[in-house]
Amino acid sequence: MSLFNELKRRNVFRVGIAYVIAAWLVAQVLQLVFDSFGTPDWVMKTLLVLLATGLPFVLFFAWAFELTPEGLKRESEVDRTRSVTPQTGKKLDRISMVVLLLALGYFAVDKFVLSPARDAALVKATTQAVTEQAITEQEVTEKALIDQAKVASQATDMGKSIAVLPFVDMSPDKDQEYMSDGIAEELLNLLAKIPELKVASRSSAFQFKGEKIDLVDVAHKLKVAYVLEGSVRKAGNQLRITAQLIKADDGFHLWSETYDRSLDNIFAIQDEISAAVVDALKIELLGAAPKAKVVNPEAYALLLKARFVYAKWGKENFAAAVEAYQQALAIDPDYAEAWAGLSVTYLSQTQSGYLEGEKGLTLARGAVDKAVALDPNLATAWARLSLIQSVFEWDWAGAGKSVQKALELAPTDALALSAAGNLANLLGRPDEGLVYCQRVLAVDPLNMINLYNAADMLHRQGRLEESELAFRKLLELNPEDWGSHTQLAIIMLQQDRAHDAWTELELEVDPQQQEYGRILALFSLGKDEEARQRLDQFIENNQSWGPFLIATIYAWNQDADTAFKWLDRAYAQRDGLMSNVLMEPLFTKLHDDPRWLPLIDKMGLPRAGASAAQP
Repeated sequence: MSLFNELKRRNVFRVGIAYVIAAWLVAQVLQLVFDSFGTPDWVMKTLLVLLATGLPFVLFFAWAFELTPEGLKRESEVDRTRSVTPQTGKKLDRISMVVLLLALGYFAVDKFVLSPARDAALVKATTQAVTEQAITEQEVTEKALIDQAKVASQATDMGKSIAVLPFVDMSPDKDQEYMSDGIAEELLNLLAKIPELKVASRSSAFQFKGEKIDLVDVAHKLKVAYVLEGSVRKAGNQLRITAQLIKADDGFHLWSETYDRSLDNIFAIQDEISAAVVDALKIELLGAAPKAKVVNPEAYALLLKARFVYAKWGKENFAAAVEAYQQALAIDPDYAEAWAGLSVTYLSQTQSGYLEGEKGLTLARGAVDKAVALDPNLATAWARLSLIQSVFEWDWAGAGKSVQKALELAPTDALALSAAGNLANLLGRPDEGLVYCQRVLAVDPLNMINLYNAADMLHRQGRLEESELAFRKLLELNPEDWGSHTQLAIIMLQQDRAHDAWTELELEVDPQQQEYGRILALFSLGKDEEARQRLDQFIENNQSWGPFLIATIYAWNQDADTAFKWLDRAYAQRDGLMSNVLMEPLFTKLHDDPRWLPLIDKMGLPRAGASAAQP
């Protein structure tokens, strides 16, 4: 008898089919249950491995044993003339049919009943959370939040999600990286204006620049179904841009095209690529397709160069970015995006100590005001304005209006959402701020700044264990993230884990942050003399810009008088960190001091936030 016929006689095929169908049904049901209870992903992965591992054992069991009226026996012990495998096979057929019907029934219920109900519940819950917020002049309006929820619900369809990876510089001299990066970023921004399409943000997509990547892995990390990649070759005024749209799960190319044009046609190329993506993904637009804004091509190229060098950070790069922005504005004085970028660069120079404080803030405010005046619909300019108003000017009402305007113009823009979260946090509403952070991370899962902000907001809510886990997740992605090890150490100090905090501080890469954390830890370890010696040196080195940080150290050591002295100095110097006073965890011991609420009032912060900040 052939092996095939023997496998068939012993019902091995039937048992295998029944097992696969049953395993699939079990996995689907458990996936729904696990999602409901927030079970970690590794549990489901482990279950799938166990189910797959079980198949060979089940097949072997079907081959080696037979179920007889007398019970389970080894197949070799059963008389062939008395074998009941045909009857058993028919029972297996019936069982498989029942399980298959159950599976089909589950599929139908999930698709047509459960899934719409889940989506409706999500929108209802989000909308309800928003409508319950009290509306004040300093809060983000309900309408903007509801609009965000609607757009977010549209973006849950993974079939309409895309990441634009950095384009490759194919120019002969390899000196056009700023152009290739800039074009990719502009395409990303153009596609992000399509409400029906979820687009991974630049900070997440550009994490993979220069790496040998696996598209399936990248798409999984960015939570997208499609990837747009390409290259740029520039010679003189001529461009060759190649773009291709790839389905991430199988690497299938849905569309590709090469454009040989002059720099003057760059905006038309961007429009054509955007339209091709919409067509390939079969997206039905509710409105007109977004178009790239046409500006002077030379000014545009300088804008891309300025952004590129600014992203490299540092004194020389900031200066080069300012120069490039100024050159762009000399060509086109009405270029709003160049004014907005120049404002950001001035602000970074000021915060880094490369520009004198008052002068830097004046330049930054003047540039962003110019951007808003030239293009009132530029959401990023309003978001930048709100940061200046809140962090440096302490104009909470003005910052609230700017945030509201930014969200009305771009409800899913990462910068606008970040600005809204930052403002909520400064005003003593870290729970609301955390919601905004999570919305940013939904479209920008690898955004280091917002991962840090989310962990920090958990810290400010007193959720120390959750905050520690969030910081550790961030450090898994970037073990050298500035300040994160110090923040972990502070959490440990609050939990009376001073020795663990000292060990954690060994990993901090920023010397200034490391020394700050060590002074706090030394006081907790009872080494007051060494702590004071280090504190004296810290004050000598940092008093010109860091009175707020110095105040936190004295507050932690329960020296309220000196802490308030330094807080008064921070207020007088308009220390940017002073905007964090309301929810600073190290100030909880000051909250019962009679000088606390007058300080909050002087800052113009809400007393309700001060009450919420109580330990």
